[in-house]
Amino acid sequence: MSEPTHQSNFHVDLSGKTALVTGAGSGIGLAIAQALAQSGAHVLLNDVAPERAQAAAEALQAEPLPGDITDPDFVAVVRDRECDILVNNAGFQHVAPIETFPPDVFRRMLEVMLVGPFLLSQTVVPGMKRRGFGRILNIGSVHSKIASANKTGYVAAKHGVLGLTRALALETAPHGITVNAICPGYVDTPLVRNQLEDLARTHQVAPEAVLPDVVLRPVPLKRLLAPEEIASLALFLCSDAAAAITAQGYTMDGGWCQV
Repeated sequence: MSEPTHQSNFHVDLSGKTALVTGAGSGIGLAIAQALAQSGAHVLLNDVAPERAQAAAEALQAEPLPGDITDPDFVAVVRDRECDILVNNAGFQHVAPIETFPPDVFRRMLEVMLVGPFLLSQTVVPGMKRRGFGRILNIGSVHSKIASANKTGYVAAKHGVLGLTRALALETAPHGITVNAICPGYVDTPLVRNQLEDLARTHQVAPEAVLPDVVLRPVPLKRLLAPEEIASLALFLCSDAAAAITAQGYTMDGGWCQV
């Protein structure tokens, strides 16, 4: 079976729109930022690391907007930018059994992956209502719908993301705003690659066996997804063609979860 090209074959015109993509220095966020920029949007590229935001923004001819999305000062900056599209993508992973899972890491995961999207959504919705247009896209996970052991923080946060998506969608639907989530399985990103060592340890398998025996074992497609595949769906959900789609959580995981 040949590998997909990961290039979208539809045209979306986002000229005149401003899009904020969080956690866009690499991985899924970077791929989405690139897709939006190529479709004409003015992209505000956020990453908590200023040097990563600057480098990615230069590559895409986007505007770097580094900062911690949970910081009130950063939220205040976003308030002045009149965002038409918000992609809440920032996140991180920690793998450990409950007995040794650090409480401060658990709290931080909820802050970054749930509280941050709430604060940014709260900030951009008034302007979207005034303009009669808005797209909020939350990057959830297959772990928004099912659970895996040793990932209590990530699973709890991503389940919350799906609830936030649905509740906010109901509030904003009458105003030309859609709110959806994409729930990917394992994607070939630094977040996934960086957890392979922890997965090998917690599952007690050899490092070279983690991908086939742990990560891809329940996935019928038997491969990692590409960030560009997630970006193609994100681009569609930001388009006029998706104006009637809201409150949805799209599972994109190679057949792992059928929910």
